[in-house]
Amino acid sequence: MAPDEAESPSVVLFGYDSSPFTQKARLALQLKQIPYTFVIVPSMMPRPLLRESFNLTYRKIPVLVIGREIYIDTSLIVEALEHYFPSSQGYGSLYPDPVAMYRPLIRGLASYWTDRPLFRVTTGLIPATVWRTHFGTDRSNLIGHKLNADKLEHKIPENLSVLDLQLSLAEPLFQTEKKKWVFEGDKPSAADVALWYQLDWGEKISRGEGIENLTGGGTRDGDGEGTAIVFNPSRYPGVVAWFERVKKYFEELPSTETRVESRDTKGVGAVIEAISRSQTLQEVPLLPTPSGPHFGLDARNGLVKGVEVSVAPDDTGRESPTVGTLAALTPEEIVIVPQRIDDGPRVGQVRIHFPRVGFVVRPVGRVRL
Repeated sequence: MAPDEAESPSVVLFGYDSSPFTQKARLALQLKQIPYTFVIVPSMMPRPLLRESFNLTYRKIPVLVIGREIYIDTSLIVEALEHYFPSSQGYGSLYPDPVAMYRPLIRGLASYWTDRPLFRVTTGLIPATVWRTHFGTDRSNLIGHKLNADKLEHKIPENLSVLDLQLSLAEPLFQTEKKKWVFEGDKPSAADVALWYQLDWGEKISRGEGIENLTGGGTRDGDGEGTAIVFNPSRYPGVVAWFERVKKYFEELPSTETRVESRDTKGVGAVIEAISRSQTLQEVPLLPTPSGPHFGLDARNGLVKGVEVSVAPDDTGRESPTVGTLAALTPEEIVIVPQRIDDGPRVGQVRIHFPRVGFVVRPVGRVRL
C-alpha cells in the first residue's frame, strides 16, 4: 500500500550536505520512503531563515518540521518519523520484524555510541585546513574553547587508532556468513543507519570530501589522509562488506527528497508558506513512552506546564539555550512554545520538541548546580 500523501502533514528537513546528522535524518526518511523537502541552510550561524520563521535560536542541525511541530536532534527525529509515519500506512519501518524487539538497544546504540563516542572519533579526522577557517572559529564558539589546528592535526594518527578500536568492536557483528545487517532481518534497520552514516561521513570527511561545503567555501575539498589505513577489507572484511551492502541498498532505493537551495528564494518562500498553512494541533502530539509524565517529580524540579524554561544540549552549545514556555514533558520528550523574537515567528505559533537524552531543561532563573 502506498502512503496517502494527501492525508499526511508536510515534512521539511533543514540541514546542509556535509552535516553527518543531516545525512542520518535523510537516510531515515529514505528508508521509510517519506516524501519530504530538504531545505539547505548555512553550516554556520546565523541562520536567519530558522530564527525568523520559527523563533528558533538552537544552533545545531538538522531541524525537522512536521506540520507546525519542530523536532530537534536525530535521536528524537528518528522516533518521530517512525511513530507518525507507521508501516500500517504504507511507509517503511526503521524497526522491522524481527528487529522491533531490539528497538531500545538500537536507540541506545545510536545515542550512546555512534552519535557521541564514534562521532568524536570521526570529527577528529577532519583535515586541519578546516579548523583554520571561519568554521573553526564558529565551532570554537559552539564548544566553548579555542581549537588549535596544529594540535588537532597532530592528533589524527591517534584518532585513527581509536577508529581502529571502533571497527574492532563492530567486526564481530558481521562474521556470520548469512547475517547481512546489524540485527537479523531481511532489510536494514535504524541500527544500520546509525552505524553506517558515521562511517560513511568519517571516511569522506577524512579525505577532505565535503569540507568546502562544511566551511562555507573557506577551503577546497581534498587534502586529507583518509581512513584506508584501518578501514579496509583485509583488516575488517565483515564491516567493509556490510558497509558496501548498505550503500548499495540505499543507492537502489527510490529518493523521496525535493531539494531547495538556500539561494532559491522563491522555493524557500513556498516551503515557509506551506508550513504557514498547516493547522496547529490543539493537543500536543507526544511520542508514546512506557510510563507517562512524572508530574510530582517534574514539579519538584520546577517543571510545570506554563513555566518559562531553557533547553540546552548537555555537551556543546550549552551557552546558547532555547527559551520558551513549557507545553509538555514526558520521560523522553520536552515540548516548548518558543519565546517571541521581534514580530515572529513568521509562520505563526509553533512548538519545538527536544529529546531528554542529551539535553537539560531548567526553569529560567534556576541556579545551575
